[in-house]
Amino acid sequence: MTRTFVVIWSSQLLSIITSSITGFVLGVWVFQQTGSATQFVTITLCAILPEVLLSPLAGSLADRWDRRKLMMGADLGAALATGALALLLATGTLEVWHIYVVTAVGAVFGTAQMAAYHSMMPLLVSKEQLGRANGMMQVADAVRIASPLLAGTLLVGVGLTGVVVIDLTAFLLSRVVLHLVPLPRAVTRPGEGKPAEPVLRDLGFGLSFLRSRPGLFWLVALLAAYNLFFGMAGVLVQPLILSFGSAAVLGALMAAGGAGVFAGGLVMSAWGGPKQRVRGMLAFMFAGGLLLAAHSLAPSPWLVAVVAPAFLFTLPFVQGTGITVIQLKTPPGELGRVLSAVRTVTQAATVLTYLAAGPLADRVFEPMLEPGGALAGSVGAAIGTGDGRGIAFIFLLTGAGLLVLAPLAYLQPRLRRVEAELPDIEEPSDAAISRS
Repeated sequence: MTRTFVVIWSSQLLSIITSSITGFVLGVWVFQQTGSATQFVTITLCAILPEVLLSPLAGSLADRWDRRKLMMGADLGAALATGALALLLATGTLEVWHIYVVTAVGAVFGTAQMAAYHSMMPLLVSKEQLGRANGMMQVADAVRIASPLLAGTLLVGVGLTGVVVIDLTAFLLSRVVLHLVPLPRAVTRPGEGKPAEPVLRDLGFGLSFLRSRPGLFWLVALLAAYNLFFGMAGVLVQPLILSFGSAAVLGALMAAGGAGVFAGGLVMSAWGGPKQRVRGMLAFMFAGGLLLAAHSLAPSPWLVAVVAPAFLFTLPFVQGTGITVIQLKTPPGELGRVLSAVRTVTQAATVLTYLAAGPLADRVFEPMLEPGGALAGSVGAAIGTGDGRGIAFIFLLTGAGLLVLAPLAYLQPRLRRVEAELPDIEEPSDAAISRS
């Protein structure tokens, strides 16, 4: 792995750690102030909707502008938003709506930053090392999942204001690292010299690129469907655990889940992923379906302590391998727009999941699996009835969905043969020479 990539990855990971902790702490603050789950969930929507809506524009900017400067500008913008939050805290004037605005503004800058970051990455490592690099990128998911445990520790030590100040410092440090690290123009401006598309056409370029390559289009559709199933379980895992465990049990199990993603990312970064990427990706997806369904077997923290980390261990191999294939098949000067289109589609699936999960659990499946409910005598005989069993049934359904999705995807010939039918993009010579 190249030193330049590791240095940038390390600084960005630190920023992701602190931002995840800040986001969790602010959510707790909002819930404590309002007692409203809806307002708590609104923070998550403020964080994710800008990515869905603005990813095409961010990808266009990443292909048109200097990617280093775009990342530095995005870090500075996010730092200013966090600084405003720190000021409101220091003056005792923070209100709930301020958090919505700051979260949304930070997400706008984060969308631009990630578009530039992900499109530069394949130019910083050789294609043989790309799977390993994507494994390292998946470590960020472990951080987000484990953020409640880290947040609790920091909150006790430095308080809410201290957490925000640490986050602000990490943004500024990331900007300094980006300013100092040497990056050739082939990495920061790979599309330089090519005439730019009209802006409106540019915004739809990523989807047009994918549609013209059916194998990649099917791959993105697969990732979106995976996000639907995985996201449904992910957003409901905390209510599932709290239906039979305490807040302390929840914190411990969330940390265990983060450890599972972390271990998967480490193995992916050391191994690089399967040589037959699509087949390997589908195999891990199938295994993940079994583990997801296993969450429903009993209301037991010990069961979740085993199956949740095991399921999350498979996550880097599914998502990281899928992104690796797309990166290998996309010209560097077009990668920002293409990856942003991928994020728009996959994150839109996540938003749908967030909107549907609560109503499905509260209004449909929980009542059906109460004692005497419509499914109490059938499904309830297998997984039990009472609090949380409707959520457990959703885990059973989403796991079954992945078990069906993986073999169905394999039957699609364009997807199965995408690696053979689409040649890998040749690396720019000066970018390859500059790696050290």
